[in-house]
Amino acid sequence: MQPKRVPAFNFGDDRRIERHEAKYVVPYVLLPEIRRALSPYVIPDKHGVGEFPRYLVRTIQLDSRDLSLHYAKEVEKLNRFKLRIRTYGTDGKAPYFVEIKRKIGEVIVKSRTILSAKDYDTELFTNPRKYVSFNNEKEHMNYLDFVRLTQQIGAQPVLMIQYNRESYMGKVEDYARVTFDTDIRYQMTSSYDFSKVNGRKWRHVDTCTGLRSDYPAFVLELKSKMGIPRWLMDIVRNFNLVRTGFCKYSAALRLESLSAGFQYSDTGENCTPDSKW
Repeated sequence: MQPKRVPAFNFGDDRRIERHEAKYVVPYVLLPEIRRALSPYVIPDKHGVGEFPRYLVRTIQLDSRDLSLHYAKEVEKLNRFKLRIRTYGTDGKAPYFVEIKRKIGEVIVKSRTILSAKDYDTELFTNPRKYVSFNNEKEHMNYLDFVRLTQQIGAQPVLMIQYNRESYMGKVEDYARVTFDTDIRYQMTSSYDFSKVNGRKWRHVDTCTGLRSDYPAFVLELKSKMGIPRWLMDIVRNFNLVRTGFCKYSAALRLESLSAGFQYSDTGENCTPDSKW
């Protein structure tokens, strides 16, 4: 029997990739200038729509009851991972990406399984004995690894994040990517069901408080394989960008803690200069 094919909806084909990744909280006033500086080196992501290639991202983040994955990020553990399920748009027709995102030293290793919209079912995580015909054995093993980790730490859905992503790919590199994330919002959830969204409960992450900035800003992400292109490094230098460990998930949880009367810790999300980027 031939393996079942998922519809052609391929965000970079990074089902298993080792890469460098750097994030920056950047003033909105610099966005047009950065676009112009990038234009000789990039092409629009083919999945984007409009003058600037944008699409909507929705992600359900999983964590243990004691939020161990969040706190591993807050104390900047050298080796850590995230568990998340991601889809695109709001019509429920896009595939679902079941992902383990590991940080091993300075390298990001992401493993993902792609599920078609008709195959996505909450029982895949609450009752993993449900049968699914995966694209290939590697994706099947990635799914089993995801289930193993969720059961090992008792992970469950914690919150959903939504944002608009403007995305560009390097013209000549095997893998180089630049994204601008705006209108970043979240709401708490305990469900794997992306349709269970309350439009009145969205809260903004990209406020000065959430971004820990003194100015309105967006999140710039630069990604490449092991060899970092010179033009990416030039963007960082020419615009005096300062790398940050900003994490949408952890920022949302800290905003929740603020609303409960707690204070920020000085240990999380520090902005520090980085020699590579």
